[in-house]
Parts: sequence; structure tokens; C-alpha cells
Amino acid sequence: MKLFKNARVIDPVQQIDQVMDIRVNGNQIFETGENLIPNSQEEIIDLAGKILTTGFVDLHVHLREPGEEYKEDVESGARAAAAGGFTGICPMPNTKPVCDNDTITEMLVIKGQRTGLVNVYPVGAITKNQDGKELAEIGMMKKRGARALSDDGRDVMNSLVMRRALDYAKAFQMPVFAHCEDTALAGHGSMNEGYYSSKLGLGGIPKEAENIMVMRNIMLAGLTKGHMHISHMTTKEGLELIRQAKKDGHIVTCEVTPHHFSLTEAAVESYDTNYKVNPPLRTQGDIEALIQGMAEGIVDVIATDHAPHDLEDKDKDFSNAAFGISGLETATALTMDILYHKHNISLLRIAEMLSSKPREILGLPEQKIAPGNIADFTIIDPELSKKADKGKFYSKGKNTPFHGVTLKGWPVMTVFAGKIVMKDGEVIEQQ
Repeated sequence: MKLFKNARVIDPVQQIDQVMDIRVNGNQIFETGENLIPNSQEEIIDLAGKILTTGFVDLHVHLREPGEEYKEDVESGARAAAAGGFTGICPMPNTKPVCDNDTITEMLVIKGQRTGLVNVYPVGAITKNQDGKELAEIGMMKKRGARALSDDGRDVMNSLVMRRALDYAKAFQMPVFAHCEDTALAGHGSMNEGYYSSKLGLGGIPKEAENIMVMRNIMLAGLTKGHMHISHMTTKEGLELIRQAKKDGHIVTCEVTPHHFSLTEAAVESYDTNYKVNPPLRTQGDIEALIQGMAEGIVDVIATDHAPHDLEDKDKDFSNAAFGISGLETATALTMDILYHKHNISLLRIAEMLSSKPREILGLPEQKIAPGNIADFTIIDPELSKKADKGKFYSKGKNTPFHGVTLKGWPVMTVFAGKIVMKDGEVIEQQ
């Protein structure tokens, strides 16, 4: 047994924000309360000054397995997740081969279980081979553990196919995750279209490439009554569309990434390819809108879009380098530093975006700090300041623009099914 003492407990489901003790027996919470009396047979963990909340779930990661295990695999991705304070991750299907069938789906679940570090909730492809033409084996993937559908990396450009996907997904009680990008408008752009793309001589991706598809996907959600989840939202205008869709009663949710609420297109002036992401970094006005949307509850989820690459794919001229940031191990610290310390967004709202809302979107059982619940915890030291260090990443992807940046508010412990799987930045391997 373990007794977690003196933690500031944040439970977004029960709206709890108070100092208490938590007793864990096996993989479950056994007892909660103030000043619980230790017994001689349990490990005592003093969390005075620390925040304990329900385990974070990342709706959007790329584990690269199968096919590109040299960039990341389930095992290395699970370690990175545990190091970052996550107890659940959703790998996207744009692997080689694509996760568009029950075999790959089941493989990802089993490999995740073997790590003993996190739950892996696969996201299956909407269409076969992500070619946007024929629906994938949705029912079979759901049976083997898929929790959502996406053709992430590209949108389904054929509106009839997307309509059918929403209809089928609704029948299986699954959300559809949309990468909103009009590929014709985006072209071969590599950053946000505007002043900086003109100044730097780089191909631009206009906001409209995202906004048009956000609008189309919202309209299809209204038509089908299916659940449309907008991935990696970046624009002020798109956020307003989502705000209106929610008012209109559509089943529409959205996520933002830490790099999109912390970096602007101006960072690309360095030509550092670690700033190259898709969708691209936008403007200061967009960041301000996203942060306001998170404070108000229009934004549902913070997700990393963890996209690890090897050096070869990033060590190119900007136009030809791969898109993506390795984000699992800096996400919590960026969120705490920017949203909590600098913008005073409440811990309950932050925990909702990182824990309870992702679980709700995936159709998972509610997670509460209460007896009988699984003991999945993310524990944060809100006052811990340190520099991000890619040299200490567990992810194979070292492609981060945050290396050497001092952030305040780091995860210091991850508890998965009652076991401490990360402590003070060190992942504790499980048998």
C-alpha cells in the first residue's frame, strides 16, 4: 500500500481543489481524507507543495510504429509519456503501414500493455491507407481497442466520404478527429502565410486552408449528428466557428497544442526547422484567442501532437524539412508556465483539458480521486523551474524548439495503476 500525504488534490470531475491524503491499495484508490494515519506496512510519499491530479491523457501522439521505429516506437513513446506526466496516449494512424485494420490496432494495445507505463488508446484511420476514398474497417478496429478515427496528416477532402465516416463512427460511438487542411490551398507551404513568409522567402500556408475545412467539418457534424473533434486548432477565426457550433448544439470539440499557444510565426526567422510544424505557428493574435478560448472553456483539450523525427529529416533547408515537434516531455511544463503562472488559468480548468475531457471524448470511464477508482495520477511541482533538456528525453525524437528554455511547473511523479512509473524525471521500468 502507498499513502500520498499533503497533496493539493485537483479533481476536475468532482470540482475538488483541496489538500488531502490518498491511500492506494494495489491499482486502486482505497481511501481519501485529511490527516490519514499511516500504518507500518505502507510506503509514505509526502507531497507537500505538490499538485496531484487525475492522470493526463494525450489525445494526439505519433509513435511511428509500425514502419518508422527508428524515429519512435510504442516503448520509447510510453517512456516519454510517463516522463511528461501522461498515463494515457492516443497514437495516430499515419504509420507505415497505416493503422486501418484490426491487426495493427490490437498490436498497439498489446505493446502498450507490455510497457506497464501508460494506456495506449489507438486512433484508427478513417479511410483505407488514408487515401480518402474508401472507409477503413471501423467496426473491427473498435472491437480491438480503437477509440477514435482520424486520417491525421491529411483531411478527408471528399465531403461525402467524411459524411459517411461520421455516420459510421456515430453507430460505434466513436469521435472523428479531423486534421483541418485544404490541401490545394496549403500547397507546398511550410509556414503561416503573411508578413514573415514574404520576408523569409518561404512558401506560406494561409489560415483559410484550416478555416475552410473547420467550417465544412462542423457542417457535416450538424448534418450527421456525429462527434467531430478538431485537431490542433490554431486560428482565431476557426475558434469562433467552434464557439458558434457549440452554441448551435453540434457535437464539436477541439484541441490545441502547447507549441501553438506558446510560439508565433516570428520564431521561424531563425530558419530553425524545429519550428516547422503543421498546422504552422500562427500570429500573436491567434495565440491570445486560443488562450482566451481555453480560459472560457471553448477549447476542450490540450494535446501535444507529439511528432518525433530523426536528425536527418530535420537537418535540411526549411522548405524540405519534416513537420513536427517532439512534445510529450515538455507539454505539462509549458502548460503550467504559460497558462497557470502567466495567464492565471485555474488548475481545475487545466486538469479538465488534460485529463477529464480527453477521457470523455474517448468514451472512457470517469476518473475521480475517490475510493474504488484506478490510481492514475499526475503529480506536479508548480514552483519547480528548470531548463528543458532534449539530451534527457526518453523519446527518440530530439526535435524540440524548447531545448534550453527555462519553464516553471514540471511533473515530478507519474503514478500508473498504483505504481510509480516516473519520479523526479526518471522513468521507473516495469516488469
